[in-house]
Amino acid sequence: MQKVNGCAGECWSGFVGCLVRRKQVDPTVAKAEGFQLAKRLSVIDLIAIGVGATIGAGVYILVGTVAKEQTGPAITISFLIAGIAAGLSALCYAELACRCPSAGSAYHYSYLCVGEGVAWLIGWSLILEYSLGGAAVARGISPNMALFFGGQDGLPAILGRPTVLGIVVDPSAAILVFVMTALLCTGIKESSLAQGVITTINVAALLFIIVAGGYVGFKTQWAGYSIPGGYLPFGVNGVLAGSATCFFSYVGFDAVTSTAEEVVNPQRDLPIGIGVSLLTCCVLYMLVAAVVIGLVPYSALDPDTPIASAFASYGMNWAVYIVTIGAVTALCAALIGGILPQPRILMAMARDGLLPSFFSDINKTTHVPVKSTIATGVFIASLAFSMNVDQLAGMVSVGTLLAFTAVAVSILILRYIPPDITIVQSPNTESADLVSSEFNNDITDICAEDRGARYHTQKGVANVCFNSHIVFPFTLLDGHEARRRKMAAWSIVIVCVGVLVLAFAASVKNIPIVPSFILCGLGGAAILSGLTVLTCIDQDDARLTFGETGGFVCPFVPFLPVACILVNTYLLINLGVDTWIRVSVWLVIGVLVYLFYGRKHSLLVDAVYMPIVLEKEPEIHEIIS
Repeated sequence: MQKVNGCAGECWSGFVGCLVRRKQVDPTVAKAEGFQLAKRLSVIDLIAIGVGATIGAGVYILVGTVAKEQTGPAITISFLIAGIAAGLSALCYAELACRCPSAGSAYHYSYLCVGEGVAWLIGWSLILEYSLGGAAVARGISPNMALFFGGQDGLPAILGRPTVLGIVVDPSAAILVFVMTALLCTGIKESSLAQGVITTINVAALLFIIVAGGYVGFKTQWAGYSIPGGYLPFGVNGVLAGSATCFFSYVGFDAVTSTAEEVVNPQRDLPIGIGVSLLTCCVLYMLVAAVVIGLVPYSALDPDTPIASAFASYGMNWAVYIVTIGAVTALCAALIGGILPQPRILMAMARDGLLPSFFSDINKTTHVPVKSTIATGVFIASLAFSMNVDQLAGMVSVGTLLAFTAVAVSILILRYIPPDITIVQSPNTESADLVSSEFNNDITDICAEDRGARYHTQKGVANVCFNSHIVFPFTLLDGHEARRRKMAAWSIVIVCVGVLVLAFAASVKNIPIVPSFILCGLGGAAILSGLTVLTCIDQDDARLTFGETGGFVCPFVPFLPVACILVNTYLLINLGVDTWIRVSVWLVIGVLVYLFYGRKHSLLVDAVYMPIVLEKEPEIHEIIS
């Protein structure tokens, strides 16, 4: 067995040991202490949550800005490419959600497969994403409601944005956040029902745009497509640039995985919920874009109100009200989808000891983390009330892309080098001392040396290193399996480094062309070499028993996860220097919180491990001979 006592491991350097330690799949300690949410969600609920969280009011604006500045009529292709790119991440999410159906989404998967350090980074980034995203959505209510009151000047006082002490505040945004927070506190089934109703109205508005716009388009011979310049006025590069922008309109399907612990049949329903949500959004985006661009030439679109202006150009001013209703309901659905995951991520981090236990409390009546939900609502409402978060919009994407990347890496680790140790004792110092003491007593009569020993067994080689009462890592793998895992680990590292180099060289414009080509070549060679090795070697058989079995399996491994990593890394690098400077401030704060609290209170501080090979062995003497 192996014990990690605090972070003072003798064979692992203390801080690095903290960063790479991994928790067990669905640890029994969490279940024993009653940290379970009510399983009440069906596949219909998941689709409503996924579609509602994904289709925000952005689609009502994005069509105009992307078509006018980047793609022209080919925006439909951009939405398709972006949907395929998002689908890569969705397939990775689907497998991990089936295997590990617990709250926490990408944070949870990273903790299981990569380690505590990366998991903390992902969790902390997601907190920023959902907070800023929710505040931005809430502040969009007033401008969209203005149409019903004859413009901004006609808005009632409660919907206005007065200036207080030089700050433009938005009371209606804060009130809306509090209303949605109260709704989410009533229970997951109740909130998913409300999300379903709101999302249905939004989808109905989009279907109206498609049907009514299609009818007008056929009557007018699709005037928008009969213009000089053809279908690709900005060329292939414009289509790809538009795809990068459209990609963020698919962000939100990961909200489905945050509710995995509340799904009645997660192995069946989660993949369906994720897939149908993403497919529905992709089809609606493409059809809306195709119709709007066909009604009005892309150069004549109003970038602020492209859909409403397109209908108005044909004298259908009344349609503007339907479009506005769709935009408002889209904002409400996106706000619910933005607030819903964050309390569950906070709860998952608190379960693991990385945040105070306050956030892990579950209400006995509603079976939801009410305290975390209220804390989330107050924080988002404060941001929405007092800050203009438009300038911080790029920071929202960082958390999403980091999470997508971590999930893809987790798939590679799960398939080739899954965790080979398991927690066999509740993580407290007294029990840990007892177990490791018994283990040392058992092997004392085998070896009297105090520094360590190496034993050849029938199952492989056991490397035992012990000092005092702390027993450190040993593996029971034969030489071939040990080499395979080492090759796979290094190949994954090489692929990730190659992706980073290639994406950096392809994105940064200040690098001279010769060094840029050299870096691209080196990065591409690293990716191809790593992929070649991963393709030739066998995947680990332990993947078949990791977590829950019988669910969805991600296809085309290792190619699909590597493509996912490449896409997300490229988008991360292209977010801009200003965005990364702002995000760095938040990440530094997160590092400090982890150093001074999370690292010391983690449940893995005194966890006792044993190799999975030994888990079913009653006595150590049956292993060592």
